[in-house]
Amino acid sequence: MSETPMKAMILAAGKGTRVQPITHVIPKPMIPILQKPVMEFLLELLKEHGFNEVMVNVSHLAEEIENYFRDGQRFGVEIAYSFEGRIEDGELIGSALGSAGGLKKIQDFQNFFDDTFVVLCGDALIDLDLTEAVRRHREKGALASLVTKRVPKEQVSSYGVVVTDAEDRISHFQEKPKVEEALSDTINTGIYIFEPGIFDHIPSGVSFDIGSDLFPKLAELGAPFYAIPMDFEWVDIGKVPDYWQAIRSVLLGDVRQVGIPGKEIQPGVYTGLNVAANWDKINVSGPVYVGGMTKIEDGATIVGPAMIGPSCHICEGAVIDNSIIFDYSRIGAGVQLVEKLVFGRYCVGKDGDHFDLQEAALDWLITDARRQDLVEPSPQQKAMAELLGTELTQAAS
Repeated sequence: MSETPMKAMILAAGKGTRVQPITHVIPKPMIPILQKPVMEFLLELLKEHGFNEVMVNVSHLAEEIENYFRDGQRFGVEIAYSFEGRIEDGELIGSALGSAGGLKKIQDFQNFFDDTFVVLCGDALIDLDLTEAVRRHREKGALASLVTKRVPKEQVSSYGVVVTDAEDRISHFQEKPKVEEALSDTINTGIYIFEPGIFDHIPSGVSFDIGSDLFPKLAELGAPFYAIPMDFEWVDIGKVPDYWQAIRSVLLGDVRQVGIPGKEIQPGVYTGLNVAANWDKINVSGPVYVGGMTKIEDGATIVGPAMIGPSCHICEGAVIDNSIIFDYSRIGAGVQLVEKLVFGRYCVGKDGDHFDLQEAALDWLITDARRQDLVEPSPQQKAMAELLGTELTQAAS
């Protein structure tokens, strides 16, 4: 690795509409993969490959990202932020400039990107040899390169599709095409390598996107724009089903860079500090992670892969099966959750459909564990809970 500082950018200004309702309160780069934000893994990867100066563009819930990562000291890198938005009536209003517009804003402020630099989307877990990708980019004499991966044809409409010639030069770029219109099954993974000359192709002060504006323009111009096909671990968390799948993959041990935290108290069962549970009276089959200060009552059933966050309360007879429960959730007696994600007042099916328990007046079934005003449910409510155990499962699917 050269001694000169290597520069990178993490794109973190998006709203994450496809990961709602989680992103109502957590920006996408802060979504936890077993208690650690996804962006932290990206910083670790950058540092491992010698990228030590990192720009982050922020907009939606910017302070969440800034308050956690600060100037990057404890992650061994230097970080600075570029805010996209404005203040109205004393409130910060995010207004993202598009991924390319965000890059251009930083470059217009002061020529920061003065050599080959890497850009990563803030919503994927990747295990990639970045050093090798940069080497290939330079070897081609590319102005812009993007790391590509092949996916099953039916998934192409979620991504940018890339068509190349025999030398891997990109001739067409389709942003999220319909399956029947996609020209290949090779997709853009949101990992880009650019030379500073790229800024000649990005206008200032307007919203401009890398995928839908910049790349089609480069392909049309016949610029030195290349794909770098690589086989690597790439776990997208762009949508709720992807996130649900990512947590499963981690618990099953399929993602190298993410270990299961906590102590293994019995095979496949990991816990944080001070979990209150009599495991002899709980039906559990791993892999399962339970966060610290969580209480699990006797007679509960937990079927892995499952994650229960810290400070939760799982009541007697509740079933957590292949599900993800975020912190401070209280799952009432007899509630059955199969392939669900519980986040605050929302219960989300693995396909992304969700409903609001508060609105449906079901917040005595699943509620905030910190509430003091909970009364013991009546026998009618208990009977309803048993009925709803299955109904809840159906309602969110």
